[in-house]
Amino acid sequence: MIELIPAIDIIDGKCVRLVQGLYQQQKVYSDQPLQVAMQLMEMGVKRLHLVDLDGAKQGRVVNINILRSIADQTSLLIDFGGGIKSDDDIQAVFNAGAAMITAGSIAVKNRKQVENWMKKYGPERIILGADTRQGKISINAWQEDTSMGIFEFVQDYMEAGITKLICTDISRDGMLEGTALGLYIELKMRFPGLEIIASGGVSGMEDIHELDRAGIDGVIFGKAFYEGKITPGEIREFLAEKS
Repeated sequence: MIELIPAIDIIDGKCVRLVQGLYQQQKVYSDQPLQVAMQLMEMGVKRLHLVDLDGAKQGRVVNINILRSIADQTSLLIDFGGGIKSDDDIQAVFNAGAAMITAGSIAVKNRKQVENWMKKYGPERIILGADTRQGKISINAWQEDTSMGIFEFVQDYMEAGITKLICTDISRDGMLEGTALGLYIELKMRFPGLEIIASGGVSGMEDIHELDRAGIDGVIFGKAFYEGKITPGEIREFLAEKS
């Protein structure tokens, strides 16, 4: 069964969504991220993808208090990303209640450090974040494209022992036009032992069912839920059917 992983993206302490990663195209959905997290938990969701967009842009963890409040007041399993650059950053994030972190830009810029984190905390607590645009990896809150191909990037980290991958197709993120299903299927075929989490473009429950049928392990969704394309009732029904 595919795991449902709603996303809460934070800017200025508020729950927002961007379009294709563009900070100038942001929409605020709530100024109470904790309340949103609690609502998701009440629907039966077990996991949360929490993104510090301020941190991703500034290169340092900014919204750690929101992480702490959600971890303290819900039972959600939180993976946290955005601005984690140093040993102090990752330790602070884990101390604040994150179960896992997503290593995106840092995985491109400082592989040795990420490998050290995998050894120290265990590979199951470090998720590789592969944000891709036209087959190439993008970093720094999607503001900078690299020349590294996604399959090469993932292969390198598979050899280093990574077990989980969040792959975001930037061109689809926030567009509500469907996921990059073919990309996720190819990733699953090339790396069958890797936990593949799809992100970007979910427009409704049919996209999730499609990923589920394809054997994808998890799906991150945000805008579809906040815009009412995926309802609380549909989430409850899906989870009940799969339990």
